[in-house]
Amino acid sequence: MKSLRTAPLLLALLPLLATAAPADEADGQSKITRLAPVRATTDGDDKPRDAGIDGWGTATPRDTPAAVRVVGRQQLDDRQVRTLSELAREDASLGDNYAPVGYYQNIAIRGFALDAGTGYRANNLAMTGEQAIALEDKQQVEVLKGLAGVTAGVMEPGGVVNFVSKRPAEVRDLALGTDSRGSRYVAVDVGGWLTPGFGLRANVAWEDMQSHVRHADGRRNFYALAADWKIAAGTTLELDGNYQTSAQRSVSGYQLLGGVALPQDPDPSLMLGYQPWQQPVSIRASNTSARLRHALGEDWTLRVAAGRSRSVIDDNVAFAYGCWYVDACWSGSPPWYFAPDGSYDIYDYRNPDDTRVGDNARASLEGRFQTGGVAHALTFGASAFHRSIDRHRNVNEYVGSWNIADGDPPAFAPSPEQIGPKVRRLDSWQRSGFAMDRLDLGDRWQLLLGAQLVRLHERARNKAGAIERETRLSETLPQAALLWQPDAATRVYASFSKGLSLGKEAPYWTSNDGAMLAPRITRQLETGVKYRWNDRLDVDASLFRIRQPYQYAQPDASAAGFTFVERGEEVHDGLELSANGRLTEALGVNASVALLRAHAQDTGNAAFDGQQVVNVPRMRASLHLDYALPAMPQLALLAGWRHAAANPATPDGAVEVPAYDVFDAGLRYRGQLRERAFVVQLGIDNLFNRRYWRDTGSSLGDNYLFPGAPRLARLTVRVGL
Repeated sequence: MKSLRTAPLLLALLPLLATAAPADEADGQSKITRLAPVRATTDGDDKPRDAGIDGWGTATPRDTPAAVRVVGRQQLDDRQVRTLSELAREDASLGDNYAPVGYYQNIAIRGFALDAGTGYRANNLAMTGEQAIALEDKQQVEVLKGLAGVTAGVMEPGGVVNFVSKRPAEVRDLALGTDSRGSRYVAVDVGGWLTPGFGLRANVAWEDMQSHVRHADGRRNFYALAADWKIAAGTTLELDGNYQTSAQRSVSGYQLLGGVALPQDPDPSLMLGYQPWQQPVSIRASNTSARLRHALGEDWTLRVAAGRSRSVIDDNVAFAYGCWYVDACWSGSPPWYFAPDGSYDIYDYRNPDDTRVGDNARASLEGRFQTGGVAHALTFGASAFHRSIDRHRNVNEYVGSWNIADGDPPAFAPSPEQIGPKVRRLDSWQRSGFAMDRLDLGDRWQLLLGAQLVRLHERARNKAGAIERETRLSETLPQAALLWQPDAATRVYASFSKGLSLGKEAPYWTSNDGAMLAPRITRQLETGVKYRWNDRLDVDASLFRIRQPYQYAQPDASAAGFTFVERGEEVHDGLELSANGRLTEALGVNASVALLRAHAQDTGNAAFDGQQVVNVPRMRASLHLDYALPAMPQLALLAGWRHAAANPATPDGAVEVPAYDVFDAGLRYRGQLRERAFVVQLGIDNLFNRRYWRDTGSSLGDNYLFPGAPRLARLTVRVGL
């Protein structure tokens, strides 16, 4: 009955739509634009990115020599995006990478899974990725694809995702939501300027999530506060803080049958490891930051920023994994996959109080000057980043076995084992100095030259607290780009970047279990074109190559049968095309296509050489349309299409999950009710209820298969208070 409580309240508003339009709508002078959630905005706005990604110096996305995708607040609202996995649908270069229901999620950019410690940022400061990232307090999401420039530090080469906070404004908005499964959602966005120089903005959200997976319902609470203080002319302090709690049972992924076959017709509503005693995964996350901007005259600006991101995870999973205790497993198939007949083991996994903390501080000086006839825009500075992971000795004990064809498993007795003492498992320091100069070579050419000196010091300990790895290194990472502006609408660029990413950890089933391989040098070449058509549509194209040493489990004659090694290269060659903006006043479009050949070469294993990398489809495409009806412009039709080519599930390319196409649809109505602006949005995800595998991602060296979610109708009402 709970599913019926909220829907009638929201649906009752629909009959009012025919009469709710303002009287002066016919002359185009709609009064609804005075409230922020109701305002139509352009996702590609070229606003100064004071809080945005600045790996290529402070510039607008159009003047950045890299592929940048900005997802604005309007698009987040229109798609009713609330999770990282849903955000990944907005651009074809993004994809899920181990994103289970009920757990923190991760995505990949250009085929590289983001590092949870450095791949996510809040207002350009590192944010711990091991949290359910809330979007209610975000004004926009910036995706910088590829190596992220001189301020990036040690990170994976696919790119970074930067979440830009809402700033104080005169806002009083309420959002109410529900869906066809009975979920309930409430969000409040309130802000204003208390004095001409001091403003606040608060965002609060509560969500009761009814999952498509049985036994996986959840809830979350979110609180955020932002403050701007104009201390003096040219001096501004921005403060941000948020806190979120969430609890939801985590849903185990499927695995290949015997390591060589896909499960047939998987049930997306089945929780493979369900046990009545299984506690939810509880995550408590906080993110705080302060950013000071001080003008030193007309040409120089000092920026100082510091932030802390902390996530505490009570990890409780009745985890479906492998088939070590199943007789059918011992017909030659590896025990870290499901058995050929679909049998699998269930483990009682408990790891409470798993604490991840990232502290980031940064100072930079930006200025403009001339030498001869050349104008310079110089940025230089220093940053420090400290990341720690504190964990107990976990419980991970076998409790029983079951088969995917038999529905919910029976209740097994939980393990009597108890957790051990807490140990600092990782202590990592990254310190860097960086400099970037943008040289104006006449009216049409710019040359960008930069470098970053990185010093990395890491200590990793095992469960007993003994040091098992210590890494010290220093590396200089250069980058260069040439930007050509043949006319006001066009930018053409070519760039080279060098980066550094951490080595991977050997899976438990290899002969060197737990060994951390050496950090890897990555290199990228990219060229692209950015064109703004008619001041309302951005059309971009980029061509790139990213190279990185290949680290993988190599079959051999060891007792384990595999050893985790670094040999050969992983090469990602890609072409990305996108169009974002409005084709006409009535028709908006967000479209992207990503073609990606990601393969290993010179690995010493002929079965792996030349094969597409696991969980990297050769093609992805995304299309979202927004059409305002000419006879009733306050009513818009929304449509979406997502496509992914066949996706490899094994490194030798022997198994692939099939290609899929998923269609979405929706309606949006903007109007006024008793002088209050409101928006009603109805969306249907997976309109034709397509069954598909959305993800073949990996975690700690193990690969999993996650089914796509079935059809879901969602309704949200946003109203100005």
